Amino acid sequence: MHAVPKLAACLLILAPLVPAQDGPGRKIPSVTLAPVPITTITRGKPGTVELQFRVGSGFHINSNTPKSEFLIPTALKLNAPTDIVVGKTTYPPGVDRSFPFAPDEKLSVYGGDFTLGVIVRPLAHVVPGKYALHGQLKYQACDNAACYPPKQLPVDFEVKVEKAKVVVHKKNPAQSPHAHN
Repeated sequence: MHAVPKLAACLLILAPLVPAQDGPGRKIPSVTLAPVPITTITRGKPGTVELQFRVGSGFHINSNTPKSEFLIPTALKLNAPTDIVVGKTTYPPGVDRSFPFAPDEKLSVYGGDFTLGVIVRPLAHVVPGKYALHGQLKYQACDNAACYPPKQLPVDFEVKVEKAKVVVHKKNPAQSPHAHN
């Protein structure tokens, strides 16, 4: 029989799933998305949309690359309109912290504010205009004593696709024959 790592045992024993109900004096863990300004992207070229999140005070969430297979990573999943490609999502590095339920182990977490960068590339033939992208940020919030059920935060934003700017090259004026002495 395989031994359960110390962290997993602590999480199973000391950090039961707590219902996300607001009782007297109890804070509910939350992650929020700041309003996303419309990002203008030239069709046929990639552009980056920055999504700014905030983890509620007193809580943390696992980073995108937690240090244990038993921890749920933070992950962004997006659905894009046809002919708009969602590329790589850039996650910030997590902060290594230890907690009372596993004082000898460091966990990679996000707390406070963090930003994800999403590469969006409209194909070259996309009609210029505004396009909505929808998805979810999957995360699991914890405090110093308990982890809460995983949640999904809706993520919605728009990109404005525009045509490539046409650059007009002007010819140099004719030079005087006397300029090359």
